[in-house]
Amino acid sequence: MQPSPQQPLIVHHMAALDSSPFPPNSLEAIRLCLEADAPFIEIDVTALAVEDYLLVHDPVLDSETTGVGEVGATRADAAKALSIKHRGAATPYHPALLSEVAALFLEMGGRARLQIDYKNVLPMRDDEPLRRLLRLIEPLGERVLVSSGADWHLRRLRALAPWLDLGFDIGFYLDYRQEPGDSRQPPFRLGAYGYYDDHILAGRALQEPAAYLAERCELLLRAIPDVSTWYVSYRMLARSLDDGFDMTAWLHRAGVKMDAWTLDADKPAAVAELPRLKAAGVDQFTTNTPRALAALLKD
Repeated sequence: MQPSPQQPLIVHHMAALDSSPFPPNSLEAIRLCLEADAPFIEIDVTALAVEDYLLVHDPVLDSETTGVGEVGATRADAAKALSIKHRGAATPYHPALLSEVAALFLEMGGRARLQIDYKNVLPMRDDEPLRRLLRLIEPLGERVLVSSGADWHLRRLRALAPWLDLGFDIGFYLDYRQEPGDSRQPPFRLGAYGYYDDHILAGRALQEPAAYLAERCELLLRAIPDVSTWYVSYRMLARSLDDGFDMTAWLHRAGVKMDAWTLDADKPAAVAELPRLKAAGVDQFTTNTPRALAALLKD
């Protein structure tokens, strides 16, 4: 499944593989992706109390495991005694630790890269959780990338680890939603240009939408300049093209790659946007249907 140079890269969202029998973010799903020669595997991690990170998206155990309480108050041995919940039901599989994922990548070798989507958002009292993350992933070297929407964590990681590949999800600052999103997550306000954006520039439509978008992207690039990749929802990219702003081309001029997420081959609205996103030069697509999307990209 390694792409040709002409094809965008496929990123396996939460270790997805079409028709996989294993739950997302599980060690078994990651192994299956590695065996299938996946080029890039994305996982979610949240800091445990000490020692390690748990492969879960949310800060509470209740969402994705049979446990209760805060992930950040749980030790690794207690987390491993739990079971993964998928679609509301307990599975026979146990939550994975980041240390296990790193060991699996080293054991299996190959070319696959690991994207760690860092789900801790709020600032931390000290650097221990970030130093812990770096200790766990340093053996993977250039095979690992850490992404986050929390630019404060990315700036601190850059200071602690100049060698580390970083990616920035701009969704806390600028987003396009067909329906209102999670009211607990920014941006909270629908701006004058039709994008969710809490910045003062979005308060009144005083310039062309393309000029507004270029200015907002410039501000975001300055906030965290030393990243290799931006992560932007495919809906946001499609809407910006409608407004005359090619965000991918703009980003390429700054030497940064574009990832469009999460574009699945079984969603007709997403597939309809695929040709023009590919034509715009999107470098990689994050998906839950990697094999089917790879086939569509070839067509």
